[in-house]
Amino acid sequence: MKTFTFPRTDITASNIVLGLMRISDLDDEQIRTLVRTARDSGITMFDHADIYGGERHGCERRFGEAGAIPAAERDQVVIQSKVGIRDGFFDFSREHILRSVDESLEALRTDYLDILLLHRPDTLVEPDEVALAFDELQSAGKVRAFGVSNQTPGQIELLQRSLSQPLIANQVQLSITHSPLIAQGVAANMAALDQSIDRDNGILDYARLHDIVLQAWSPFQKGFFDGVFLGDRENYAELNDAIDELAEKYDVTPTAIAVAWITRHPAGMQVVLGTTNEQRVRDSAAGSEIPLTRQEWYRLFTTAGHILP
Repeated sequence: MKTFTFPRTDITASNIVLGLMRISDLDDEQIRTLVRTARDSGITMFDHADIYGGERHGCERRFGEAGAIPAAERDQVVIQSKVGIRDGFFDFSREHILRSVDESLEALRTDYLDILLLHRPDTLVEPDEVALAFDELQSAGKVRAFGVSNQTPGQIELLQRSLSQPLIANQVQLSITHSPLIAQGVAANMAALDQSIDRDNGILDYARLHDIVLQAWSPFQKGFFDGVFLGDRENYAELNDAIDELAEKYDVTPTAIAVAWITRHPAGMQVVLGTTNEQRVRDSAAGSEIPLTRQEWYRLFTTAGHILP
């Protein structure tokens, strides 16, 4: 398992992250087993959000109730959560950030979060309010570092101007088949080509220039919750043929190859899993360090339907 240190911090984590958005219906032993499987596979980072679980802090609460991370082992893992999505609106107000983090800590049964992300952009954000909240959280020892989710370079710059802390992560949707943040740059300046349209103002290059770690969510999804591309031979036969060939070459499962396509990128991205299947966690972890060649990486890219001009 590849590990790295987040730039401008002393937080070291695996490049595969276990997301816990689907654990609300698991019993305590199932949660502990899932987390133990992840840790045995080399995964050291766990991703939450205050909205996961059907009710606010539902999945965080189940994680804490199950004793997924014993108190004596808390410093061996990285726990990340997100704040800002409410019922029908987004809220980056100081009051909401502070209250929600306190509720997350209580639910998780921990004294601190390693990383807090602002969950999607709040267009009504007052950056100075966010700065006050972050300063209070950091000075109280409740949050070690901060980031965002699904935000553009301009939105990050707007926040960063007011913040004392660097924004170290941006969690974005990315898979082989849903990769506009990569595909656009490959086909830049091509008139009448949909792939050439810049939909995010250069998230990828901005992240690399400013030492921001991109965290890829839905790494197996065709699009926005449209189902998975793995095994979908009706729509992605050529891609699955290529994945299967590489899986045989590297003696791993197709799942690992889908992960490796992301971890192979020199931007140093993390892959955020959303599964509760223990074997899928193991299979995904095996993709942490597969050294896909350029030719192999681009073959997956093109068989997914992206164009090389």
